[in-house]
Amino acid sequence: MNSLLLEIGTEEIPAGYIEPALKSLSTILSEKLTGSRIEFGTVRVFGTPKRLAIEIADVAEKQESLVTEITGPPARIGFDENGKPTIAAEKFAQKAGIPVEQLKLKKTKKGEYLSAEKKNSGLQTRILLKSILPESILAITFPKTMKWADLDVLFARPIQSIMALFGENMISFTLGGIKSGRYVFGHRFMHPGKIRINDSAEYINALRTASVFAKIDERKAIIEKEIKETAAELGGSIFSDSELVDIVTNLVEYPAVVAGRFDTKFLELPDIVLITSMREHQKYFSVVDQNNNLMPCFIAVNNTKAKDMELVSKGHERVLRSRLEDAMFFYRADLESSFDVWIDKLKGVLFQARLGSVYEKVERVKNVAEFIADLLEVDADTKNDVSRAAQLCKTDLVTHIVVEFPKLQGIMGRVYALEAGENENVAAAIEEHYKPAYSGGPLPESLTGSILGIAEKIDSICGCFCVNLLPTGASDPYALRRQGIGIIQIMLKNNFSFSLKKIINQSLSFFQDKSTQPLQKTSGKIVSFLTSRMTNILLEEGFSKDTVAAIVSVSSDIVPDVLDRVRALEDLKKEPDFEPIATAFKRVVNIIKKSAGLEADSGLGDVDQSLFQDECERSLYNALNQSAGRINDYINKGIYDKALHEIALMRVPVDVFFDEVLVMSDDLKIRNNRLALLGKIAELFNNFADFSRIST
Repeated sequence: MNSLLLEIGTEEIPAGYIEPALKSLSTILSEKLTGSRIEFGTVRVFGTPKRLAIEIADVAEKQESLVTEITGPPARIGFDENGKPTIAAEKFAQKAGIPVEQLKLKKTKKGEYLSAEKKNSGLQTRILLKSILPESILAITFPKTMKWADLDVLFARPIQSIMALFGENMISFTLGGIKSGRYVFGHRFMHPGKIRINDSAEYINALRTASVFAKIDERKAIIEKEIKETAAELGGSIFSDSELVDIVTNLVEYPAVVAGRFDTKFLELPDIVLITSMREHQKYFSVVDQNNNLMPCFIAVNNTKAKDMELVSKGHERVLRSRLEDAMFFYRADLESSFDVWIDKLKGVLFQARLGSVYEKVERVKNVAEFIADLLEVDADTKNDVSRAAQLCKTDLVTHIVVEFPKLQGIMGRVYALEAGENENVAAAIEEHYKPAYSGGPLPESLTGSILGIAEKIDSICGCFCVNLLPTGASDPYALRRQGIGIIQIMLKNNFSFSLKKIINQSLSFFQDKSTQPLQKTSGKIVSFLTSRMTNILLEEGFSKDTVAAIVSVSSDIVPDVLDRVRALEDLKKEPDFEPIATAFKRVVNIIKKSAGLEADSGLGDVDQSLFQDECERSLYNALNQSAGRINDYINKGIYDKALHEIALMRVPVDVFFDEVLVMSDDLKIRNNRLALLGKIAELFNNFADFSRIST
């Protein structure tokens, strides 16, 4: 078996495209080889801004043989009375490509038929690769693609070379005017010439000799080591930024680390502004001292080792100085303004065409946040903080710094709030209300931030649902799913036991003139949407699907309550006698469902003890009366384990009842009375969960 090696040389590909593209190429090529019945071994990928490469070990020389069975005419037609093949058999054998003597008889439900095994020995892999490789290249997915020259090819950047080897043999094909070969190119500046590759074993070392580190992990390790050592030489350490390390790794082929300094006057800027100025535009690493304070230093990773790295450092310093001068100007200009000015400017910032300005959104969020504060019965100071934070939460969107660095929204709001003398709770809430900013991201820490975060997110969800801007499939332009998950997570973290429906309806009341449908209908859709998010969270926590469905189908309005009920039911399911308990309650529900629509069902109501004909009816009725009060009391107090224990005790009298009486009696009054008794039992445990959804 041989190794397959493919490299696509290109103009510089954006850093964020490289690793997803390599994953895509690996998946596509693996699937094509599998679909072509070509066995292969391990897959490795390599990538730099100038190349995407893949190596697949132990690729079979040819396709696996394929044996197919062909069914022919019935045996009575294929052979005469003497057992000799007829013309029909001979033609079938000819069609199958085998001698007539190799025909077999196959028994089927319709009788015996002629059959033949047709063997396809498969094509040579190197022949199939001539089409598989160009198809795989063109199938790689990118966030954006481009065309160049007069070609119909679409790729992230123009393709400049293709190297394709199978063992020592070149796979020849043409794509986008480029003929494949066995040559690759070294570093653009340090080793720009062609390099002949004889087989895949030479590839990595040949490129390394040509100043290209094709292994992503190797480049990353070099960068991490050198920036750490360089920071130590400066007397500090790297400000941790793993994301920036990943970005820089895919910006270079040959990491060349250099340090630089900037004027100490720029330390007047908030740390986050300095860090962002260096990071976003220049991809520089910040350096901190032993007290974690920023030092007037930075570290850059170049793509070329220059003869005079000091000169390179001076160039970086000149560029950074201009950036920091701009940041200083913006910051000082912001400090000369005020929140009142920014609040007024929000009137001119559009939130969404049909939902009005950001100013209008802030007014709605403030009202809902105050409403939540009242539901939680917070003290007056906290409510004032919530109200003030809501009023200021979007003001930094119109500041110079956030316009320049949009990622600093919320963060600069906190900075400016503290500069203006707002208290810590207000300032923190302005930043925290955006959290979680991404899936799995940190949640608000403060009570004020948590309340404001829920209010802001529910406003976005309610507004978008009112004007039918709903998530569809993979499309969720307003991040409503993430915001819905955020609401549930914040409520769980803080044990917020207020009604979801109440805050939904409060928020919807401000969209009366904008909604495309009745608000009650919209409310139902939002409840269903958030219930779905809650279900997903619980399933990811490891709770079983049937347990979650049984709980949320009864009620999902009080979020922490849902979690507590799910936990209690999961614990009960671990008990050895749970299955007969669930089965008994399912029988109760099912017989009531079956009676629906019958004349008997119309008489369901109170239980009449005088109609009892069997002692088991009275026993079940007494057990119900004895347990009902305790069960409801436990449920009201949230003591769900004890409530479930009491519910479980009903199993025995229920089983005896079903064993000893016929519920669907011919006597309509008796039937109705027994159904009414079962109805009371169903009401009792349906306050907790829908046991009919439990798998048994």
